[in-house]
Amino acid sequence: MGGRAEIPLPEHAKDVVVVLVRTANPGNLGAVARAMLNFGFTKLRLLDAQCEIDEDARKRAKFAGSVLEDAQFYTDWDECMSDIGMVIGTTGKREGGGKTSFRHLMDLEQMRDVVKGHGGMVAIVFGEEGMGLSTPELDKCDLLATIPTWEGYPICNLSHAVILAMYSLSFNELLSNSDLPLEGGTREILKQALSEFSDSLSFEGTKARMVGQTVERIMLRGLPNDDEAQQLIGSLVQATTALQKVSDDDNWRRGRRKRIENQD
Repeated sequence: MGGRAEIPLPEHAKDVVVVLVRTANPGNLGAVARAMLNFGFTKLRLLDAQCEIDEDARKRAKFAGSVLEDAQFYTDWDECMSDIGMVIGTTGKREGGGKTSFRHLMDLEQMRDVVKGHGGMVAIVFGEEGMGLSTPELDKCDLLATIPTWEGYPICNLSHAVILAMYSLSFNELLSNSDLPLEGGTREILKQALSEFSDSLSFEGTKARMVGQTVERIMLRGLPNDDEAQQLIGSLVQATTALQKVSDDDNWRRGRRKRIENQD
């Protein structure tokens, strides 16, 4: 009783990766591993870990020691996410005002629906104890999720946050796999096309960045599969090229990928 049964892992867990950033407490590593395996998740990545998997971590993991033993260590964000189709960052920071356009926060139910519809590899990213993910790291995520805690004490313990997220993702076995998941490489090309499109808009500074991030989040929340993403990329390239031509941007002459016929 209380041990691990020798049965296959659930289907809903195979494409979800938990990423811990700058974790400093070995006990938290063990508690996270146990929380993951409670719901059948086993893929753990440690990015810029500030501690080692020691005896304390193994004790806290109980019968989830295999999750720790199979954990992958990384020092570079892009390398860690190179095979990921969607990156979902978690945060307890809930700014108001204009910053909300940068940080549209899903609750766990919305996150579950997003992961269910995606079908490819999804990373759920948790920041360091007491600090969370930095602003640049949040900006690198495709989508953001938060746990709707009481505003008087909003920040969860790391392992508690993980167990709530894993419970939500496994609830009623709602996850499924699509036939054409958005691959990691295609996602990066789509994000680049979106970035170039926002840069070509006639806004300046912060507003252009805010508009670009808003468009990016809307499109990624729409869960395009690989084929749909390729069509979006083609459309964005044409739109960007047209905007560059209208604004007499030198990029249209030097770096355009598709020529626009003059309609005058």
